[in-house]
Order: sequence, then structure tokens, then C-alpha cells
Amino acid sequence: MQQAAGRLKMCLTLSMLLAIAVAEGSSAQALQHAYPSMAPLSQYLIGDRDAEVTLARSAAPKAISGEATILVLGPHGYVTAVQGSNGFVCMVDRSWSAQFDFPEFWNPKLRGPTCFNPQAARSILPITRKRTELALAGQSKDQIMEGIKTALVRKQLPPLEPGAMCYMMSKQAYLNDSAGHWMPHLMFYTPLEASWGADLPGSPVMLNPQFQAGPEKMNVFMIPAAKWSDGTPAPDM
Repeated sequence: MQQAAGRLKMCLTLSMLLAIAVAEGSSAQALQHAYPSMAPLSQYLIGDRDAEVTLARSAAPKAISGEATILVLGPHGYVTAVQGSNGFVCMVDRSWSAQFDFPEFWNPKLRGPTCFNPQAARSILPITRKRTELALAGQSKDQIMEGIKTALVRKQLPPLEPGAMCYMMSKQAYLNDSAGHWMPHLMFYTPLEASWGADLPGSPVMLNPQFQAGPEKMNVFMIPAAKWSDGTPAPDM
């Protein structure tokens, strides 16, 4: 009797594990096909320019973003809404700035307030602008990738500058359907051969695959911050 009960329990456990695996697979597959192509342009735009400026400034503490140049997204790309004086540039990233195999590459809900330091404004922001130009021209994901490859080969995009980094500390960010606001963090751009001990046990450094496997070929290291840009404590993640 006990052996039979044990076999029944094992069968039920295996059945539950299989059911969970199937459910997770179905969920992942559904997410993969949730955003198969670009949505109508209006879903990516923010109708209120002042609201987009405020959202862009929320990427970094006021001491930085208050004097930064602010970009907003228009029908054909990013345009300058406010001319700054400190060399930083703040804007709101859209989904097509992510890695090319990201299931939410076309998710129109994504909003990533980002504030680039001067080095990143000169060497990373042009990549964002180029991706945006290609996306708004109706290019597919594969075509955007090829467009970036071609621009790099023709040296139409500048090389990575040492010290390039950005702030992503906005409480209003929406980075994907799973993480939502996620956590405030800083991002540092380095050559692929740089090693920061990212993702090792106990390391506060994380590796973002944004440009690692794509044509840009660089590391993006992320370090979490303890506070949002407005100074309020961030949740313990």
C-alpha cells in the first residue's frame, strides 16, 4: 500500500512539473509572438512634449539632468527639445534600442529614460539615433541590424569613447512587461574584452546583452543604485 501511494505521489509530482513546464513554455512562446512587428507609430510617440521632457529628466538626479540637453521622439527621429549646457543628453529610449533577439523589441509600451554622459552622448547616442531612424522608416528587425552593420563598416557611426556611461534611475521607467520599473541603475559601455566580474556570485555588476551579440560588439555593464533619481529609496531587488 505504501509503495503504491509512493508511486502515485511521484506520478502526481511529475505531472505537476510537466504542467508547469508546459505552462512556462506556452507563456514564453506567447510573449515571443506578442510583438512580432512594429506597432502604429502613434503608440511609440508621447503626445505631450513637456511630459516627455519631464520623463527624460527623471533618468538622472536634478544636478545632472537639470542642465542636460533633452531629446524627444518625433515622427522621423529624436529632436532637441531643450538645449543644455553640461554635455549630458537625456532622452526616453524606445524598445528598438534593446538587443535584437529581445522578444519585446517592438513593445510600444516600453519607456526607458536615459541620461548619457558627454562620452556616451558622442559615441552611444548616435547608435540609438540610427536604430530609431531605421525603425521609423519602416525597416524590419533584420533590416535594422543590417543597417547598423553597414553604418559601422562605412564608419558612419563613431567608435566607443572611453568612459562612456549613462544614468537610468527613473521611477517612471517601463523596461519590459515582466520587470516593469525594475530598479535604478547605471550603465557603463566597454570593449568586449573588458572583464568586470559581472554576474558572478556576490558581484553587484550585471551584464546587459544589449550590444554584446549585435553588430555594435561592446559590453554594457549595469550597477544598481540605492535610490531613484528623486532621492527616494529604491526597493531591495
